[in-house]
Formats: sequence, C-alpha cells, structure tokens
Amino acid sequence: MPKSQVRKKKVYTPPTDVRPASTAAAKKPSPVWLPITAVSLIFFGIAWLVVYYLSETAYPVESWGYWNLAVGFGSMVASLILLSRWR
Repeated sequence: MPKSQVRKKKVYTPPTDVRPASTAAAKKPSPVWLPITAVSLIFFGIAWLVVYYLSETAYPVESWGYWNLAVGFGSMVASLILLSRWR
C-alpha cells in the first residue's frame, strides 16, 4: 500500500490592520500600598465586628447601634474592591 502524502498546514498570520486595545505590557503592576491597605481593611473590619459583638453592642460606638455592622462590613467590602484592582 502506498504511503499517504503529508499536507503542510498554512502558517497563520494575523491581519495587520487590527490591533488589540491593550496589551499585557501596557498594564502596570499594582502599587505596594494596595495589598497592604486591603489586608488592613479586612483586619479592621473583622476587629470592629468582634469588639461590637463581644462588648454586647457597647463598643466601639454605642450611639451608632447597628451602624457599627455597616462600618465593619463596609471596610471589608472596600478591601474586596481594592483587591479586585490588584495585579
């Protein structure tokens, strides 16, 4: 039986008139303060909530009432927003 012929594939050449909007080299690494601030906000939020619950709503600020929960969870959400911009 004769051997089948091997076909050569054409080499793909991308079109020259179309360029990607942003390249990986154009993106800069994140600044050093970003992960430090994000981790600090996470610990701050957890500490705020732990103090709030362990003090039976007397601390950190008694007059704020349930807004203390908003401060604790808000700082953790802010850290997530910062971490979404981390490269």
